[in-house]
Amino acid sequence: MNAMAALRQYQNVNTQSQLHDASPHRLIQMLMEGGLGRIAQAKGAMERGQYAQKGMLIAKTMGIIGGLREALNLEAGGELAQGYANLYDYMNRRLAEANRSNEAEILDEVSGLLRTIKEGWDGIAH
Repeated sequence: MNAMAALRQYQNVNTQSQLHDASPHRLIQMLMEGGLGRIAQAKGAMERGQYAQKGMLIAKTMGIIGGLREALNLEAGGELAQGYANLYDYMNRRLAEANRSNEAEILDEVSGLLRTIKEGWDGIAH
């Protein structure tokens, strides 16, 4: 096994361990962190002209945001949960547009929205 394969295996085991031990609050934080990381990677790929990589990373981000939306309890959360659902839908539409248009500013917009949500979530005691 080469060093890179060993590192990937270690990271995979470490991530699985973190997921197993995480509270529901921490799982949402991890999703948001993953989304922010994928957006940053997609922006880098876009800037380097690596359009297939950019598309894959944007698709992963859209999946993460979809997961955040699915985690909402729309029945119990009322208007607030519906507001977040609408915001997540908007973010995914903007990501699709960024993928089509290659406009890094759209990725910055979505990253800013997700960062703001994450800051609020981080402030909640769990």
